[in-house]
Amino acid sequence: MEERNKYSFGSSFAFGTPKLLPSAPSTSAKPAIRMTTGALSTLTDVSSIERSENKPLFTFPAKALQNLLAAQQRVPKMLSAQLQMSVQQRRELKPLFAFPAAQPKLESQWRDMEWTEEQKTSLMKTISSYRPICHEVTQARVLLLGPVGSGKSSFVSSVQSVFNGRVTNRAMVGSSLTSFTKKSFHIHCQKGEDPTGLVLCDIVGLGGGEMTGLTLYDILSVIKGHVPEGHKFSPDQPVRSETVGYVKKPSLKDKIHCVAFVVDGSKILTYPKGLSTTFQQLREHISELGVHQVALLTHVDQICPETAKDVTKVYESRIIRDMMSKAGALLGMSTSYIVPVKNYSSELDLDASTDVLLLSAVDHILQYAELYFQDNTPQHTGPKIV
Repeated sequence: MEERNKYSFGSSFAFGTPKLLPSAPSTSAKPAIRMTTGALSTLTDVSSIERSENKPLFTFPAKALQNLLAAQQRVPKMLSAQLQMSVQQRRELKPLFAFPAAQPKLESQWRDMEWTEEQKTSLMKTISSYRPICHEVTQARVLLLGPVGSGKSSFVSSVQSVFNGRVTNRAMVGSSLTSFTKKSFHIHCQKGEDPTGLVLCDIVGLGGGEMTGLTLYDILSVIKGHVPEGHKFSPDQPVRSETVGYVKKPSLKDKIHCVAFVVDGSKILTYPKGLSTTFQQLREHISELGVHQVALLTHVDQICPETAKDVTKVYESRIIRDMMSKAGALLGMSTSYIVPVKNYSSELDLDASTDVLLLSAVDHILQYAELYFQDNTPQHTGPKIV
């Protein structure tokens, strides 16, 4: 059976290849369609038998029919043009759905930041000369808390690298799922100078929904200052008063003065739901101890291509700004407490802009540590004599 043309009317008339109307046997053998001057003309002549059978009489102007046939011939050309346009659009036009990395950067920085060598030098001087206002304390102790692989140890190494003047990497604090050691890192300046007023404490990473190797009680014991340096944590042996080296009456210098949560910017959307509950439970108990909390958003170069090329674009990135908001929701804190960080990983040489970002994070931490000392220093205490 022949395929019916796209443009057709009724069951016995089709455009493209003219067909004859079927008719009953007739002695006159008249044609069903009359053709004039080799072109389609008005349909006017049908057999007497067809008229007696009340078959419909079609009258269609030849000019209109020719226009339709011409339109039919133009369709393939139109479709071809559309296909060619589609190819051209794929080559030249922007995609309808842009990947987040393709989003335009902001017109200006959403946080003021100077990316100069002078700024780096100024920050290093401020951090190096920092000393707590409390007389009995010489260093601010900051506890880093975050999921496994979030970049806590890398942050410690990166900060120390800035002050050493070259990239250095420290060993992991713990690689076993059953034993972790509390380790404090004193940040030293160059050329064997005295350590700065900052100590970064690193312990085991947190798991989703529950602590991995640590209990909430263990973490709070560290913050309260009961856990001695070098203590090895074990899930089946929680910290208690009978623990070797347990500090029964910790002084202000034994306690943690600020907690910095560390989260991986490239994993914010894939962290288990239970981790948010863990963070918020921790924050609630830590707040009851009067300890201020901040957060570091690491691996920002892995979530924003522009920042990966140039770290000075970190505060012009919509992607990073949005991820900061998601980190705030995860932690249950305002984004004003969160700062982005790019740690040194595979680099062999320091970068001034990366140094500025790291030092700004340290300065941010020290500001909240200082609030702790202000809250816990007697009002009558006079200025510290150096």
